[in-house]
Amino acid sequence: MKSKIGVYICHCGGNISDYVDVNKVRESVKEIQGVEISIDTMFACADSSQKQIAEDIANKKLDALVVASCSPKLHYPTFSAVAERGGLNKYNYVHANIREQVSWAHSDNKEGATEKAIKVVKSAIARVKESVPLEPIEVKAQKSIAVLGAGVAGMRAAKELADLGIQVYLIEREHFVGGRISQLDFLCGADITGKELVTQLYEKIHKHPNVTLFTGAEVIEKGGSIGNFKVKVKITPRYIKDECNPEQLQKAIDVCPVEVEDDFNFNITKRKAIYRNYDSEYPHFPTIDSKNCTRCGECEKVCSSIDFTQKEEIIDLTVGSILAATGFDPYQPKENEFGWGIENVVTLPQFRRIINMCDNKLIYKGKEIKDIAYIYCVGSRQVEGDNKYCSRYCCTATLYTSILTHKKYKGIHSFHFNRGIRTYGKQEVIYDEASRLGDIFLQSYEYDPPVVTKVNGKTNVKIEDLLTGGKEIEVNADLVVLVTGMEPRNDCSIGDVLKIPKGRDRFYNEIHMKLRPVETVIDGVTIAGACQGPKNIMESMNSALSAAAKSYSIVNKGELALEPIIAKVDKDTCVWCGKCAEACPFDAITKVNANGKEIAEINASVCKGCGMCLPVCESDSIDMDGFTNTEIESMINVLAEN
Repeated sequence: MKSKIGVYICHCGGNISDYVDVNKVRESVKEIQGVEISIDTMFACADSSQKQIAEDIANKKLDALVVASCSPKLHYPTFSAVAERGGLNKYNYVHANIREQVSWAHSDNKEGATEKAIKVVKSAIARVKESVPLEPIEVKAQKSIAVLGAGVAGMRAAKELADLGIQVYLIEREHFVGGRISQLDFLCGADITGKELVTQLYEKIHKHPNVTLFTGAEVIEKGGSIGNFKVKVKITPRYIKDECNPEQLQKAIDVCPVEVEDDFNFNITKRKAIYRNYDSEYPHFPTIDSKNCTRCGECEKVCSSIDFTQKEEIIDLTVGSILAATGFDPYQPKENEFGWGIENVVTLPQFRRIINMCDNKLIYKGKEIKDIAYIYCVGSRQVEGDNKYCSRYCCTATLYTSILTHKKYKGIHSFHFNRGIRTYGKQEVIYDEASRLGDIFLQSYEYDPPVVTKVNGKTNVKIEDLLTGGKEIEVNADLVVLVTGMEPRNDCSIGDVLKIPKGRDRFYNEIHMKLRPVETVIDGVTIAGACQGPKNIMESMNSALSAAAKSYSIVNKGELALEPIIAKVDKDTCVWCGKCAEACPFDAITKVNANGKEIAEINASVCKGCGMCLPVCESDSIDMDGFTNTEIESMINVLAEN
C-alpha cells in the first residue's frame, strides 16, 4: 500500500474553482493517511506546474500521484508523462475528473459540488493506494506486411511500403489486379485512363524486389497478434502452365462450350469458362473459371498448356501488420426498383462499359440511344432500406459520364432526376459544364422519387419537379441509367477472419474518423480505400498512404511496447468453463492444461483490457491489472461513506 502520495488540485482558471471550493477540498484530504503533500494550483497543466510536480516526486520520494483536474481524455497522458519524468511508474498515477463530472455538472450548487469533489478525490486516493507498478509488454515485430486487395489503394500502399524497405505480400482474391478502376476508361478530373493508372501501379509493384504478389489468393485464417500475425493463404490455380502458346490458347477459348455472364462488363456481355484478361487487367495471363468449368476436356484437345493437375495451395505467412484494402461492390437494384428489369434500364457501371464498347454511335441492344434519363441515389440515401448513407462519388461520376457522351456522340439529350446534386469541392465545375452542355436537372423529395414505367414500347420517367414548383414532368427515354452507389463487399468473409468491426453502414469501422482514421480496434490491422466507406480515387489513394504509414510505424520499430492493462487469471481458482472465451471479442482467451488441470490463459499481446471476461467468471478468477477488484472496491467504499 502506498504511503507517500502527492495530491494536486487544479483551479482550471475558474472552470473548477468558480463552482468548487478548492481550498476546502485540499484541506479535507491532506490529513488522509498516506498523503504526503496536498497542493492546489491555478493550472496543473502549465509547464511550471508540471515541473513542480516532477520535482516533488523526485525530491520527496513520492510513491503515488493524484491530480484532480479536467477530463482524463485531455490530460491523463500529460500527467502520466510528468510522473515518469519524476521517476514514478505512470501506473501509480490516478486522475480525478472534477471539472466535467463535478463543477460543470453542478454549477448551480457550489456546496454540493464541493462535497462531491471531496468524495471524488478521496476515492482516487483510495485507489492509488492499492495501485501497483506495471511495465509495458514487449513484443518483437516482423518487418513484413500483408496487403489484402490489389486495387489501386492496395497497390499504392504496397508500393509505398516496399519503397521503405518493408517486405510486402500483396494478396488479391481475383486472378487479376486492378479492382474497380480497371473497369473504367476515362477517370473524372484526370488526364489518365483507368487502364493507364492500373498499368503504372502494376509495373511498379511487379518489378519491385520487396513485393510478392499472390493472385487467386484468399486469407482463410489469422492467428497471432500485432507484430507477429500468422496468416494462412489459400491460392486457387489458373489451370494453365506458365509457358503458354497463344495460338493454341485462342483455339481452346473458341472450342470451350461454356458461356457465362462477364462480371467485368457487369453482365451485359458473356465470356467463356477459359478466358483472357482485359487490357486493363494484370498479369496478362489467362485463367480457367473453376466454378463454371465442366471439365469437358475440349480445351485440352487443342491446347497443351491446359493443366488440370494443378492443385490448391495453402501457404503460411508471418507478418507484423495487416492492411485491408478490399474495396466495394456497386449496388445491385432489386426487381422493379426504378424500372429495374425493363430491357433498356441499366446501372451506371454498365453504362460506362457500354460507352467504352461503342464507337461512333451509342448503341444498346441494337437501338441507337439519344435520350438518356439518369436516376440518382439508387442504393444510397434510402428511405426504406439499409443504405442511409450518401455514396458521395455518384453525382460527380454521373455528370462526368454525361459530359463524355456529349463529347463522344452527337445529338445526346440528358435528363438528371436527382434529390440534390452533391459535387463537392472542385468537382462543382463538372456540374457547371454539364449544365452548359444543355443537361436538364429535375429534382424531387426523397420520399417522392421518380416513377419508371413502360408505355407503348417507350420507357417513361415521371417526376413532380421541385424546381418548377411541383409541376409533373414526363420524359420518354431511350435509355434509363440507374446511378447506383457503393456497398460493402457481398463476400466480406475476410472481415470475419480478421475480426474487423463494421459500422451501421456495414463498411469496416475505423477507431475515430479524424484522430485514428485508418486504425481498427484490432491492434496491427489497418484499413484503406472504399472498404471503410464510399470514396473517390483520390480519397482512396490518400487513405492508402495513411494506412501504409501507420502499418510501417508498427513494424519498423522492431519491438513494440503494448499497454499492460490486461486481464489475468488466478490459476489456483480457475476451473475452465469457457464463458470468458465466449465473452472475449478479441479471441484473447484460450484453454490450456496446467498440471493436469484445464484453465483459461490470456494472450497478453491480444488482450485489450476491455473487461468483458470479468463479470462472466463464476469463480471470480479473473482480475484486471490497473483496475483490480481491490482498487475498485476501495473507491466504492469511500464513495459509499456517509
